[in-house]
Amino acid sequence: MDDRLERAIRQQLRKAGKQFEEAKRAYAEAKDDPAGDGAGAKRYDLPTDDEGRARIVCRRHAERRTVPVDEEGRPSCFESGHPDCEGCAEDVREGFVETW
Repeated sequence: MDDRLERAIRQQLRKAGKQFEEAKRAYAEAKDDPAGDGAGAKRYDLPTDDEGRARIVCRRHAERRTVPVDEEGRPSCFESGHPDCEGCAEDVREGFVETW
């Protein structure tokens, strides 16, 4: 195969991969906060940033994060089945999550 053709194909594949990842991220963000109004953070009375994302301290990674919270009290970084994530979601719903 010609080097130029191979390079062009690789560039197009990289470009398609980047577009796919951007679309996947946008879909996930819209799913986490469909209205884009931070209603989940407001519902659970969490402190928020200017964009309506909750300011919580992640139990799993022990770091400060600003994340959208869905109507069921799950932060966007929530991973089903992980004990720290499950506990964090419970704490959000009960009002005992660590915030900053």
